[in-house]
Amino acid sequence: MYQQSKYRSKLYRDYRAIEPGEWRKLVHFYEANEQEIRSLDFEEYFELMYAYTNALFEIGAWQRYLLMADAVIEASIQENVVEHHGEDVFQHTLFRKSAACFQLFEPERTEYVLRELLRINPDHADASMFLKKCLRTMRPWLVRQTRAAAVLLFFVAAALVLVQLFVVRNFYEHLSPTLDLMWWGALGLGAVVLVMGEVFHHWRCEREVENFLRAVRKRRRPRIV
Repeated sequence: MYQQSKYRSKLYRDYRAIEPGEWRKLVHFYEANEQEIRSLDFEEYFELMYAYTNALFEIGAWQRYLLMADAVIEASIQENVVEHHGEDVFQHTLFRKSAACFQLFEPERTEYVLRELLRINPDHADASMFLKKCLRTMRPWLVRQTRAAAVLLFFVAAALVLVQLFVVRNFYEHLSPTLDLMWWGALGLGAVVLVMGEVFHHWRCEREVENFLRAVRKRRRPRIV
């Protein structure tokens, strides 16, 4: 852990004068004074860099956040910064990095970052829930096929309704009950296929994450000699 000094530079005091939640003001302050900030002692420099990085996340500057997140992670490892104001720097930054990747529509990268975070802390509840959500957005072949099949069945049901309205009821009234059964059957089967595809995909994502966490915990478990 870096040593905390009692002296505070004027630049640091100006930063502390910014009201909490003034994210854009903080971003502007950092970018306007970046060269001077880099010359501060590590304690002040890291706090300003960490605050700036979090401010980028808060204003939705995802690309810039990802660049700064890597810098924060690298600095925290090099200087052994574990916590900052009671917050786990590494885990907090990794989790937000995954969220930024998700916002940029990069589900594969999101999944990778979340798995890395869960390897560090398999009990990170938000990360495990987010990983399940990420996996659910990555629609596999089976879900695409079941959706396509459901849409086809809905079109078949609609076509049968049209046939019944314009043909059967005018010329073959005795076949109307049979057409009723057919289009209702096609509609119901389409709904079942659609729901079952989504339920199966949801279940598979849940199982995949739980199996992953189980494997991580097993590897972390100390061996009894």
